[in-house]
Amino acid sequence: MGPRPVRAAITVTLSTLLSYLHYFAFVLVYLLIFAIFARAAASWFVRDSQSSLMRFLFDVTEPILAPLRRFIPSGMGVDFSPMIAILILFLFVNLLGTS
Repeated sequence: MGPRPVRAAITVTLSTLLSYLHYFAFVLVYLLIFAIFARAAASWFVRDSQSSLMRFLFDVTEPILAPLRRFIPSGMGVDFSPMIAILILFLFVNLLGTS
């Protein structure tokens, strides 16, 4: 009877930890999607690209967008990398599932 409660407590704790990590991954991915969308929208409206908000959005999103730009040709002056990045992130969310 001694080892059983300890093992059950470890299983519950590990399950809870994995549940929190799963939730954290969802929140992180959705925040990243929001940041990419905000950067793309701000590029149309914000005049001061050196503002602290724009620098923050650039620093957060550029590591994801830069590799995509190498593979996606720029067509007609339109950068499609934010759209592709958001689609990839939504696919990742679907792979994570909702459980």
